[in-house]
Amino acid sequence: MNIYKEQIDEINAVLHVKLEKNDYENNVIKALNDYKKKAHIDGFRPGKVPFGMISKLYRKPILVDEINKIVSESLSKFLIEEKLNILGEPLPHDGERKTIDWDTDSEFEFKFDLGLAPEIDIQVTNKDKVPFYNLTPDKELIDKYVDSYTQRFGEYVDAESIEEKDIVKASVEQVDPEGNKLEKGIAVEETNLSVAVIKDESIKDQFLKAKTGDRLVFELKKAYTSDVEIAGMLKIEKEVAATVQGNFAVQITNISRFKKADIDQVLFDKVFDEGIVKSEQEFTDKISAEASKNLKMDSEYRFKIDAKDVLMNKFKGNLPVEFLKRWLLMINEGKFTAQQIDQDFDHFAEDLKWQLIKDKIIGDNKIEITDEDLKKGAIDLTRIQFAQYGLSNLPDEQLAEFALRMLKKEEEKGKIQQKVTEDKLFDFIKATVKVEEKEITIEKFNKLFEK
Repeated sequence: MNIYKEQIDEINAVLHVKLEKNDYENNVIKALNDYKKKAHIDGFRPGKVPFGMISKLYRKPILVDEINKIVSESLSKFLIEEKLNILGEPLPHDGERKTIDWDTDSEFEFKFDLGLAPEIDIQVTNKDKVPFYNLTPDKELIDKYVDSYTQRFGEYVDAESIEEKDIVKASVEQVDPEGNKLEKGIAVEETNLSVAVIKDESIKDQFLKAKTGDRLVFELKKAYTSDVEIAGMLKIEKEVAATVQGNFAVQITNISRFKKADIDQVLFDKVFDEGIVKSEQEFTDKISAEASKNLKMDSEYRFKIDAKDVLMNKFKGNLPVEFLKRWLLMINEGKFTAQQIDQDFDHFAEDLKWQLIKDKIIGDNKIEITDEDLKKGAIDLTRIQFAQYGLSNLPDEQLAEFALRMLKKEEEKGKIQQKVTEDKLFDFIKATVKVEEKEITIEKFNKLFEK
């Protein structure tokens, strides 16, 4: 067997694989003999079928399988031994191809196009300047946090009259033009109505003047134009709701109004556990510390964006564009057209360049992650996930237990490993570059993301 690389240019190559009969014949004969032992053919006892007949029946498919296997293994071995940094996967050569006659050919040659990663020399030094924005929570932000907590721990209370955002509980029945119940009409003993989504202003006005116990009659399709809303209200299928016409009567049985939680000890205990906060000032101070922590995370996120931009501007290599487009089309066969890949290729190319930069920096500086790094990363992710559901004070032991469960799932472990690796990468970058700290208002900081 002969396998060699033909260099086309710095980022493109063709891999030649040539096979002779002695590279595959022994394996083909062995496979045919195995078939001979097991073959069941009319007129012959098991194991007594002539080898020539077995060969005539099965040699071609066995030969094809064996050649494919040898070529695949040879490709992988060559790429590893030669330490070729390829992009994507080898593709069948996009050029003249010799037609194979599996019945008569004894020597075979295959060609594969390779897309090679460009040689890049990107160093992270203290000559690289990256801004880091320091943010301080202002009154507006703290007020938003307070409002968020009063919303989260608020509740619905009964009301006598109706306001636009209230939820109205009522019985509903289909009626004639005079308001009398239709004998075979739709009727629902109890359902909820949203006043805010009523489209007709005159009907909405009827509700806003009503109170518990009142009966209102109106044309349903004027009030609610969405079949989905009508289906939910009348507890029927959407297709049935589309056919509903005429007037309906609503008998109001209850009015529910959302009331934000009061800023008092009850709220303090719900947000920060019992007895942790004992005054409104302490509550505000705690929220300010929480906001500062989140702003620091925002600043770190912005640092990553700016550091990435600095390093991306250092990338001077070229990518094997046409090869990559062919490869993307192949692996996404049936999902995307060549035109769609052309349109989105710039985004793919940027992501690929950044991956090459990351790999270069990680490799050059021997940035590695340990099992302890993975465990800590899983715990941090678990803490964030629980905090999203308002569970921000779980014991460390419980967080560690959930984190270990995540790490047992290969897909979850892969995501955590990727994040932890990138975090360590940016820790290295931040410790190496010249960090230019800047004080900035939250408003101006947010505008940085509009560019």
